[in-house]
Amino acid sequence: MKDMCLIYMEENALNEAQRESCYEESAGYARELGDRGKYVAAGPLHPTARAKSVRVREGKAVVTDGPFAETREQLGGYFLIEAENEAEAIAIAARIPGRDGGRWRCGQ
Repeated sequence: MKDMCLIYMEENALNEAQRESCYEESAGYARELGDRGKYVAAGPLHPTARAKSVRVREGKAVVTDGPFAETREQLGGYFLIEAENEAEAIAIAARIPGRDGGRWRCGQ
């Protein structure tokens, strides 16, 4: 079954060196998961300053700047994985780089 692991953390929680290290670790982890047949896709998201919210009102798209989330944590990226069961999905999510500074949600 496929599980989506969403990565949440404060947008400025990592400095540039930590962010680069996290990207490198994440790429390595993606290769490891791929070797085990568990990797489907992964990717970081753009900063919230580039986000757009789209709502449809009376058949027309209304676009506004920003995600307007009422939280300090933002969705920063994801891993889409192939897991045998919930326990395996949790074990995979627990090893996603940057985990000490953020929070993950996994589900089908």
